[in-house]
Amino acid sequence: MENKDYLEEARQFGYVQNNEIWLKPFMNYPTRKVGEVKEVEEESLQYFAYRFEMFREKVNALLKKIEESENKGSFLMKVMHLKEQVEKYDALGDFEAIYNQLSQAENEIKASISRNRDKNLNAKVALITEAEELQDSIDWKGTTEKLKELRQNWIKTGPVDKAIADEIEERFRNAVETFFTRKKEFYEDKQSLVNRTIDKYRDLIAKAEAIQNSEDWDVATAKLKEYQTAWKQVGGNLPRKTTNDLWNRFRKANNHFFERLKNRITQTKTESKEKYFEDNLAKKRALVEEAEGLVNVEVQKAVPRAKELQAAWKTVGPVKGEESDRLWERFIIACDKVFELSSLEHYLRKRNMGAKIAPNEQVTARVNALKDFIKSDRQELEVLETNLGKLADTPGNETFRNMLQSKIRGFNRKIKTKQELIDLIKNKQVAGNE
Repeated sequence: MENKDYLEEARQFGYVQNNEIWLKPFMNYPTRKVGEVKEVEEESLQYFAYRFEMFREKVNALLKKIEESENKGSFLMKVMHLKEQVEKYDALGDFEAIYNQLSQAENEIKASISRNRDKNLNAKVALITEAEELQDSIDWKGTTEKLKELRQNWIKTGPVDKAIADEIEERFRNAVETFFTRKKEFYEDKQSLVNRTIDKYRDLIAKAEAIQNSEDWDVATAKLKEYQTAWKQVGGNLPRKTTNDLWNRFRKANNHFFERLKNRITQTKTESKEKYFEDNLAKKRALVEEAEGLVNVEVQKAVPRAKELQAAWKTVGPVKGEESDRLWERFIIACDKVFELSSLEHYLRKRNMGAKIAPNEQVTARVNALKDFIKSDRQELEVLETNLGKLADTPGNETFRNMLQSKIRGFNRKIKTKQELIDLIKNKQVAGNE
């Protein structure tokens, strides 16, 4: 709109009196002052006409959003807020037309809300009907899951008319609570039967524990076998964890006795195992030392050898104590260095930054590339640590938590490996310059 148009619109809806700018009355709103003449009367009038144009554009933008949106109810407060501004917005223009536009939009939104509430009511009545059909079920597990699903659907369903909201909420809650009250009573009765079964198992445990240190081998052996037979005959439908806990106590007493019978054989086997562990330790130390030396071997030869060493590592038996973890850490880092160097060389070749450039430039290129890799690893690490920090501390998340922690350890090792490679490359450069 040109300045002339602004001025014409300003004079159509306003005027100047005593160096003050006034908006003419419209609808039920009286004449009101919107501003003052700063210097030139025409320029001031144009300014307030321009302010109205900005306000009209804001209204039009909102109306367009409403037209394009499926959830029109979310815009009701914004429309009402703009209607309130019509009464007090300092500008010159056709406020009556804007007021009528906003009023029409408000009525359409309210009608939409009313239709949605009717639809929500139908949906909630259907949920109530389904919940009431399930309240007398004895399928405890299946119905529990179904009612949980109905609860979620109830929460997701939008509001209904306030006049009946409490009534239908109470009907749904009563149906759900009726089932869960019956379920609770059922499991209380079942627990009484469980307790009697547990008492029988505990009696056998006490008898087994009373003779686990007996020196009368024949009598104790016969009694323990008798108790084992009685254990199988108790039966009962106990929770798996309870059954396992009781069985572990009973088995512990039995195992304690029979382990004492074969103590001498066990001692002999222990001495043999110690020799076995020592041999494995020597083999793994040799593999670690060779793997650590591969950083000084050409990458083309080092990579296949590292894979051979990894395969050989799998064939070596276990090592006792903390030495096992330390050797494994050294071995995996040594192999990682070989593979990281291979990846680095491949990266540099693709960018024509290999042997064709000067040695010092090669060192710089390698160090910079590794720093870029570290930066990328740290970004990945930060994302993983952030996700781990946001993860709720619940049993259901334990598997995902362990996976995240494993990945975090892996990225920390990658960063450490690349940093050690940077130091190695720099040290080689210093040694070469000397």
